[in-house]
Amino acid sequence: MKTFEWEWRSFDNLTMYSKCWAPEKEPRAVVCLVHGLGEHIGRYEHVGRAFTDAGYALLGFDHRGHGRSGGQRGHTPAYEALLDDMAALLRQAGERYPARPYFLYGHSMGGNLVINYALRRKADLGGVIATGPFLKLAFQPPAVKVALGRMMNNIAPGFTQTSGLETAALSRDSNVVQAYINDPLVHNKISARLFVSLFDSGQYAFDHPSEFPLPMLLMHGSADRLTSAAASRQFGAAAPAFVTMRLWDGFFHEIHNEPEKDEVLKAMIAWLDGQVKAK
Repeated sequence: MKTFEWEWRSFDNLTMYSKCWAPEKEPRAVVCLVHGLGEHIGRYEHVGRAFTDAGYALLGFDHRGHGRSGGQRGHTPAYEALLDDMAALLRQAGERYPARPYFLYGHSMGGNLVINYALRRKADLGGVIATGPFLKLAFQPPAVKVALGRMMNNIAPGFTQTSGLETAALSRDSNVVQAYINDPLVHNKISARLFVSLFDSGQYAFDHPSEFPLPMLLMHGSADRLTSAAASRQFGAAAPAFVTMRLWDGFFHEIHNEPEKDEVLKAMIAWLDGQVKAK
């Protein structure tokens, strides 16, 4: 396996941090990673190793306002800015690995983004992997906090609140939870604009499953207390037949960080293998 890092400028001149995990030989396909709220791509090192061992390159970037990238923590000026950042990563993937199949892989907030990217941008992709996508929350956020977020979105979109993330709900592996708590690149911020954008775009995706245009592997932990497994199940049931839905019984939010993570990663790779062979 080889790894490399680089920085690039977003359309609005933010410094964006990226990393690639790649096999020594030409990859079978390229997977572009879109991480979740408050985290960063450095938490996917083990995913990068598994993918490269299987012959795939994994490229990712820290969202604006996250990790090593620039921007106000937990904020975006618009939802479309996040999609534009993803488009920029895909362009760079194409420059580095021309004539390879490309896939998007998003977790949580990233799952919301990759599903909406496929629905709205009609990209030429081999397919999508979405895990624990934020289509709906698994809990009812405080009504006052939601009302404040919507009000501030209109008058001060950069207004920031704490996300209120329940860290214990990330994984049944206590070491994963403690590492998250101790990670200096993790934050718990979310602006009014980002919250409203994610909430509304999750609902948009949830309302348009039959229009999903690409093969997708949609996976969710059945015991997820952060994003709604029921919403994923409903989306999968109403989506075209080329969308594969799988629930992992008893798993928490980060299925790729559960004690059985090797099984989860094998399932992703097996699905990728099937899609690449079909090309």
